[in-house]
Amino acid sequence: MKYLEGLNEAQKRAVLAAGGPISVIAGAGSGKTRVLTTRIYHLIREGVPASQILAVTFTNKAAREMRTRVRIMLGDKDSSSLPFIATFHGLGRELLESYGSRIGLPSFFGVYDRDDSEKAIATALKALDVGAKELSPRAVLGRISRAKGEGMLVSEFYEKYARGSFSARIAAEAWLRYEKTLKQEKVLDFDDLIALPLRMLEEHADIRVLAQDRWRYIHIDEYQDTNMLQERLAGLLAQKHKNLFVVGDGDQAIYGWRGANMENILNFDKTYPDAQTIVLERNYRSTKNLVDAANAVIEKNKNRKEKYSTTERAAGEPIIVYMARSAEDEAHWIAHQIRRMIQEGRKSEEIAILFRTNFQSRALEDGLLRAGVSYKLLGTHFFARKEVKDTLAWMRLAMDPSREADKMRAVSSPPRGIGKITLGKLSAGQRSQLRAGELEKVEEFENIIIELANATDTLTPSAFVKTVIEKSGMRRTLLDEGNVEDKERFENIKELASVATRYDGTIGKEGIAVFLAESALASDQDELDRDEKKGITLMTVHSAKGLEFGTVFVSGMEEGLFPHQGMGGNLPSGRRDEEEERRLFYVAMTRAKDCLFLTLARVRKIYGSDTYREPSSFLSDINPALIHYDETNLHTEPKVIHF
Repeated sequence: MKYLEGLNEAQKRAVLAAGGPISVIAGAGSGKTRVLTTRIYHLIREGVPASQILAVTFTNKAAREMRTRVRIMLGDKDSSSLPFIATFHGLGRELLESYGSRIGLPSFFGVYDRDDSEKAIATALKALDVGAKELSPRAVLGRISRAKGEGMLVSEFYEKYARGSFSARIAAEAWLRYEKTLKQEKVLDFDDLIALPLRMLEEHADIRVLAQDRWRYIHIDEYQDTNMLQERLAGLLAQKHKNLFVVGDGDQAIYGWRGANMENILNFDKTYPDAQTIVLERNYRSTKNLVDAANAVIEKNKNRKEKYSTTERAAGEPIIVYMARSAEDEAHWIAHQIRRMIQEGRKSEEIAILFRTNFQSRALEDGLLRAGVSYKLLGTHFFARKEVKDTLAWMRLAMDPSREADKMRAVSSPPRGIGKITLGKLSAGQRSQLRAGELEKVEEFENIIIELANATDTLTPSAFVKTVIEKSGMRRTLLDEGNVEDKERFENIKELASVATRYDGTIGKEGIAVFLAESALASDQDELDRDEKKGITLMTVHSAKGLEFGTVFVSGMEEGLFPHQGMGGNLPSGRRDEEEERRLFYVAMTRAKDCLFLTLARVRKIYGSDTYREPSSFLSDINPALIHYDETNLHTEPKVIHF
């Protein structure tokens, strides 16, 4: 079979494995995406209908890449003949849209992104007379999110914590108000997209059977990142036909702090005693020096599946380690190295700077700007920009004019002389109390909504975005009458129309609804696909998971920063997972294909004070023969590192 050519023996076993539970332990750079897509193609070649195949991963970017690869292998057929390939949240949305009417969900529901949820929590805290300095909305949302991730209902949480500590009691009260807001606005949050489908399948046997027969072959990527509910959802869908194929690597489990449970992949053979286990150990990404160094680091962890990565690539360059005098000097040195590389012909898109915590980006950005090096910073979320959220609010309002939060946003974007008091009278059924001028403005606004609502039946998502931009008045306000910054904002909403073309295969409300849902579920990595700006990439190590670059700089290799003091995810037992930081460093190292630079500062300003820094203990795990200590004198004397 030609499609098996180029696969190694372990990869072939994974592709050709018969039905039943199968776990593939896939090391970094081992070609797991190729294995998944080739297996899906193989199943279809063997006669399994594409509609009976499900593949789930964790980012929209990964899902799009998988869909593209499968489509190419199938001969570029239209998307309707493809398997269902989505993120876990995309799967949850599909289940709720297909069967959610049974549990009282409306045919069209919105999805709150994290920013929307935080604002709703902030409103709830304000109603409770709790200021952000006493208890931050983000912290409260995090507590609620963890509880939802454990399958807890708001009523159960309230009963447990209503008489607890101040923070627990306020979180319980805020959750009650938050749930009321979600219901009023006909929206779900990220956690609902997993918890509600699971509850629906568990409580409705007829729906469960429909879903199980719909997808007889289930594939889960990055299984080490699944939480308790996601594992239960996957197991429930596969319960009838037993064909659960999971791919993961416990050595790359870095999300314990947000509820992921790496034991799901480590104990897969215990959960499914008849499971077959296949290990992919050949690394096709990195040079031998990098693979050997990464092996040495991760082998220090005890809680892992035995796995030793190998590669047929040459030894390559040694790992460069550099100690700077300060964070500013570190940034200057990195920028100097990158500028030299680009001048020598290296593509800037193949270079990334990774950092452990967000505060490090300030000095790094400043160094790159001073050196004239173009860059893009992941984390500046396109869909979180005000003008983009304004446009999406107009779109949701056209789909459902009863949404009060979207109405409040749309009525002031652009401003049209309708204030909160006027809207409050409308909501309270006091329309007759409006003055003639107020009523005229309200009717003009309502007519626009009606016109847009009618347009949702016939337009593609991208055409609808353009219509919203025109009818709402945003084009006139931002482009024709606005300043330079307004014109830049207009470019962003034009880009939103470009993003929407991905969903133009479905005309009308259905296509628009999918686009709105996917927009709410977008992640930082989606910026890489959307942003056409040339330049190197700056991001946290967590954001870099699943990506690869020719050259990688990992900054801040200092004890207390990386490994980060007191960090680590939670184990099911409730203990801290002290090995998670080492896995995070392993992920950082294995993003590099050819060159890896590890930098640190002798002195770094923390909370406004200069503190002396010790080299990261992780550096001593690497064989010194694989390291070159750079002593380039840019600002200070040569650097020597002692362990």
